[in-house]
Amino acid sequence: MLGKPVGHSRSPAIHRAGYVAAGLGGWTYDAIECDESALADLVGGLGPEWAGLSLTMPLKEAALRVANLVDPFAAAIGAANTLVRRPYGWHAYNTDAPGMVRALLEAGVSRTPALALLGAGGTARAAIAAAASLAADVTVYTRRPEAAEELRPVAEALDVELTARPWAAAAEAAAAPVLISTVPKGAADHLAVADFSARPVVFDAIYDPWPTPLAAAAQRAGCPIVSGLDLLLWQAVDQFELFTSAKAPVAAMRAALSATR
Repeated sequence: MLGKPVGHSRSPAIHRAGYVAAGLGGWTYDAIECDESALADLVGGLGPEWAGLSLTMPLKEAALRVANLVDPFAAAIGAANTLVRRPYGWHAYNTDAPGMVRALLEAGVSRTPALALLGAGGTARAAIAAAASLAADVTVYTRRPEAAEELRPVAEALDVELTARPWAAAAEAAAAPVLISTVPKGAADHLAVADFSARPVVFDAIYDPWPTPLAAAAQRAGCPIVSGLDLLLWQAVDQFELFTSAKAPVAAMRAALSATR
C-alpha cells in the first residue's frame, strides 16, 4: 500500500488475513509512505518478488504515468489504485469501480435506471464507472458547476448519460433509486432532513466517523445502506485476486476489517 498518509490504512489487515486464509505463506502486505514525486523511482526500484501495489491518495493519477499498460476502465476513469506486475511490466487497474458494483450487488442492486451522485472528485469518477456497469443514467450534484463538467469526459468515455444539477437541489437525490455520496465528511450532513420515503439504496463512501448523519437518517427511513467500509472490502477483494490469481477468502477478509473498527 503506497500513499501519503497511509499509517491509518486498514488495508494491510484485510490483505494479510486473506493471505493466511488462502494458505499463501510468505506473502506480505505493508504500508509505505510515498508521494507523487517519489512514485516513479520507488516502483522502478522494486525487485521481482513484488507482485503488486495498492495505491491511495495522492497517487491514483500518477499511477497511470508509471504503468507500462493501463486497463481501459482505469484509463476512462483517469485513475488507478492498483499496479500488478506482468511479464511486460506494471499493469494499472482501478478496483474502486468494480468494488462499488460488488457492494451495491450485495445490497440488492443489480441494475438501476438512475443513480444520484453527490460530489465530483476521484471517487465520483469511480461511481460513474459503476453506473456504466449498472446501466444507469447519472445525475450529479456539485457545489461548483465546473466540477460537474470535469466529469463529463469520464461519462462520455463510458457511455453514461450525465445530468448536472446545483448543490442547492441535492435533497432531490433522495428520490433516486440509488444515491451515492462521495463528498467529504460533513458536506452532506444537511441532507439528513431529506425525504427518504422512496427508500433508495444509500451508499455513503465515508466510513469514519460512521454512521454519517446522511446514512443514519436514511437507515431510520428503512433504506438499505452501503458504507465506505463495504467499498474498502470489495476493492481489496479484487486487488487480492489480481495480485495472487487465487480466489479471495472474502469471509476472512471481512472479519479482519470488522476487527479493525
